[in-house]
Amino acid sequence: MNRTLEWTVRVELTEEEGGTTKAEAVLDTGTARLTGQGIARLSPRDPDVPTIGDEVAASRAMHDVAGQLMSVADRAIGESGAGRTDGPVPPPYAWSDATA
Repeated sequence: MNRTLEWTVRVELTEEEGGTTKAEAVLDTGTARLTGQGIARLSPRDPDVPTIGDEVAASRAMHDVAGQLMSVADRAIGESGAGRTDGPVPPPYAWSDATA
């Protein structure tokens, strides 16, 4: 079976006074939406480089979404009866030829 899907991720960044950057990442799969949050705070001893705060906050928000997506997938695996019967084993979360 061949399939092609397109999912979109929107990331909104907000910079506040005091060197705090907040990010909200929204994954839209067409059938579900997951929202993640991320925050970055400027240390008083570090130079103010706004793009670094953007990158840190955005990556944390996307990491939050990725964790939620993995939880959804793990639940679906269990509900479908797939997976190991001798207890939970953390799956490799990357492309791999290795088998569990």
